[in-house]
Amino acid sequence: MSISKLASSIEESPTLKLNEAARLLRVKGEPVVHLGGGEPKNKAPITAVLGSAAKLKAGDIKYAPTDGLPSLKKAIIRYTEENYGRLVAPENVIVSTGAKQSIYNILFSILNPQDEVILMAPYWVSYPEMVKMVYGIPVIVTPEDGTFQPRMAEIEEATSSYTKAIILNSPNNPSGMMYSDAFVADIVEYCERKDIYLILDDIYHRLVFDGRQSPSAYNYTDKDVENTRIIVVNGVSKLYGMTGFRIGWAIGNRRLVEVMANVQSQITSCPSVVSQAAAEGALTGMQSLVENLRLTIQNNRDIMMQELQAFTDIKVSKPNGTFYCLPDFRAYGKNSVSLATFLLEKALVVTVPGSAFGMEGHLRLSYAGSVKDIKVGVERLKWALDPNAPNEIYIGDRKLIRDWL
Repeated sequence: MSISKLASSIEESPTLKLNEAARLLRVKGEPVVHLGGGEPKNKAPITAVLGSAAKLKAGDIKYAPTDGLPSLKKAIIRYTEENYGRLVAPENVIVSTGAKQSIYNILFSILNPQDEVILMAPYWVSYPEMVKMVYGIPVIVTPEDGTFQPRMAEIEEATSSYTKAIILNSPNNPSGMMYSDAFVADIVEYCERKDIYLILDDIYHRLVFDGRQSPSAYNYTDKDVENTRIIVVNGVSKLYGMTGFRIGWAIGNRRLVEVMANVQSQITSCPSVVSQAAAEGALTGMQSLVENLRLTIQNNRDIMMQELQAFTDIKVSKPNGTFYCLPDFRAYGKNSVSLATFLLEKALVVTVPGSAFGMEGHLRLSYAGSVKDIKVGVERLKWALDPNAPNEIYIGDRKLIRDWL
């Protein structure tokens, strides 16, 4: 069988391999703890459920406009005004099957072969692969000082005549770090001056802790949405616990949105109208559940940090938002895929290798689950890796003795 060079060049996700291995262990009845999940455990808002149910009850499940239902776009316009202080038109909004498709549509619409996109490590695992899928070149900027905050000098050094876009995800998956206001201001000014698109993956922008707010790039430009180089991507997956509904959106100038709609029409056509109705219900319903989720996740973050402090030789930066942290495990193993595999086999804990995010030697740990999972999961990690931890542990109803340290 012949496989295209492009398809063959796309990296296989080590996360999917580990998830499948964990699934098989669970089928066997093993007490696996999942610290790799990227979704909150809260239920979808009742307004979202009722919105989708109304569509189903009416039986009116037909094609919709490629760029989204007018009523959902109206809700997104209101959301944008309330959260970003910008009033946009329906022609500036396109709804897609998840924020991931929104990003892919943008890249498809703006990149020519060999154009470059600057990504800041740690980056979300799909960014470089999506760039490659439209024949672009991902250019990775890794902070030289070992932090998760690059300097503008490093961004400028990575820029070339082929640079077409920069992707900014803040707060960041996988580190949970939020870029500083000064950095966001500088990068907006730089992109506007150099005529480079700034793609903001804002899927976590309201999931921020300790009384802080995620800085909006719109605050640092005096250009309107038709003339700015800023493109904002968002969706209902994370804040509303609606990962399975697959609804995201992008906001940009009218010409770009028109091109993206044409691209989308040839790939998926319109997003599911049932899912769009659910998204509209979430955006127009009571928003207190978002704050409740934020407080729950912030508490989980604090518990995760407390548990990790008992580790002898890991380094971890306290997340400013999201469900994730990215501890440095290099004291226990330089190869993060091997380390994650070892931890699944020995401790029955799922983690995500840092190499998938451009940070080898790190592991992404999620605190989106229960407090019990966090405590039990980290206890098992310490038992498997830390020489100062007890040699014995109960996993399920079995007593295990560590014999490899």
